[in-house]
Amino acid sequence: MKSILDKIIAFLLTAIVITGCSKSFLDRPPLSQISADNFYQTPNDLRLATAALYAGTPWADWNYNCYLPVGDVLSGNMAVGYWGDAVQLNTFTITGLNGIMISNWKGMYNVIAHCNVTINAITQKAPNTIPDKDKNAAIAEARFIRGFAYYNLAVLWGAVPVIEDNSKLIISPLINRIKTEDVFKFAINDLTFAAENLPPADAAGRVTSWSAQGMLSKVYLTAAGLNRSGSRDQAYLDSARKYAGNVCKNSGLALVANYADLFKSQFNDNPESLFALQWAPGGGWLEGNMLQIYSPGGTEISANGSAGWFNIRPTIDMYQLYTTKDSIRRKATFMINGDYYPELNAAGGGYKFTGDCGLKKHIVGTNKDNNAPTMNLTSSTEHNVLLRLADVYLLYAEAILGNNGSSADGEALLYFNKVRERAGIAPTTKIDIDTLINERRIELAGEGQYWIDLVRLSYYNPAKAISKLNGEKRVTFTLPNGVLTPADPYGVITPATIQSFTFPIPSSEVTANPKLLEPPVSYY
Repeated sequence: MKSILDKIIAFLLTAIVITGCSKSFLDRPPLSQISADNFYQTPNDLRLATAALYAGTPWADWNYNCYLPVGDVLSGNMAVGYWGDAVQLNTFTITGLNGIMISNWKGMYNVIAHCNVTINAITQKAPNTIPDKDKNAAIAEARFIRGFAYYNLAVLWGAVPVIEDNSKLIISPLINRIKTEDVFKFAINDLTFAAENLPPADAAGRVTSWSAQGMLSKVYLTAAGLNRSGSRDQAYLDSARKYAGNVCKNSGLALVANYADLFKSQFNDNPESLFALQWAPGGGWLEGNMLQIYSPGGTEISANGSAGWFNIRPTIDMYQLYTTKDSIRRKATFMINGDYYPELNAAGGGYKFTGDCGLKKHIVGTNKDNNAPTMNLTSSTEHNVLLRLADVYLLYAEAILGNNGSSADGEALLYFNKVRERAGIAPTTKIDIDTLINERRIELAGEGQYWIDLVRLSYYNPAKAISKLNGEKRVTFTLPNGVLTPADPYGVITPATIQSFTFPIPSSEVTANPKLLEPPVSYY
């Protein structure tokens, strides 16, 4: 198996001369027709160049292999059998050969490589006739996405290589890992540039200044606990509060009224969406949005009559978090026996789920349901969101809570309760870290977030983070006659430890670059 460095080098030998991505949601010209000498010549060229960063093969591999397995299976929200690598995530037995984590590493570094090539091409090739504002906005898009990727890598592996210019790998492919705090700082620098240079709005579903500020709040909030002293760095908490508060109070954005609408393709790029992947129908294997592979239903709710393959299911622990009053979010996230969905198989009168339990979020239905004749099982038209406004509302509340045991702060409660009230849940008068974590877990289930929340907790309160994992019922269930009955586990679940929050570097990467085993070095 080739290492990611080998693949990046091979990619760069082509991309240095002809840079791009042949499958973009804005129908960018084919790679073979783009030359660094005749492209990047107009503001429209720059828009086409950055369009390719929002979808395509690097994202498709990550979206299919990692988005739900890491964020939701690893964290205990869901479980899936028939896939040994996902069982390792469920049982805390991950090795350097785990294909899901290899795809995560590979996917993020491929995304970074595309961002780097785009940034450098714009810097070096865009003529002075293009206004600096347009150049900086295009670079800011790439730096936002690169910052997101480095944040993802830092959360999962801690110290990782930081690459700004991939062409240097051709000369010197053996590189050191960078200290975790410096990887976070690199992501913060990218996102700060993005916040300062992106526009406040974009009609094409692209990231904006508000997107960057929302992402900055998440990175600062996570990095606040890196000192591992038992409390979080107040300066970082203040920065998280500043950026999240700015989005909450000054962006003019508001939550979508109906929670379930967030995950229907006709509501793609709605005002609550701050960063979404921009998929198009008709892609091949590992080219498009493949999340409908996880559908629990049959051909009647799948594209082109192709039923889902992996029936990923909620765990008992996840299901029991929903109160009887929290039916709006539960039904929009997970199907339970007897649930009816008029938007699925709409031409056939809707869909009634007859199984025990399964995923609903990201299951958007048939070609007719989505007015997408070319959509197939591996190219859903849903622009799945990686950062949305409700996430930032809850980040703001957590930043205000900070190191306090609890808080009745009016601002924190205002935005915390906006999320609850949309779901039909009564407002609360006080928050603490447990209520915040539970609210985020329910609100963002099936969106790849809960593992990140647990890692953030592990930095400053490892005992609580470990206890949460070991206290979970990490098995799925059946519902004979409506009675919840634990299903057989997919494997022996070993107790989580603090080591469970950091993953082994993929074995193929270590073989190709033994310096990855050396102690990390400073970047700044």
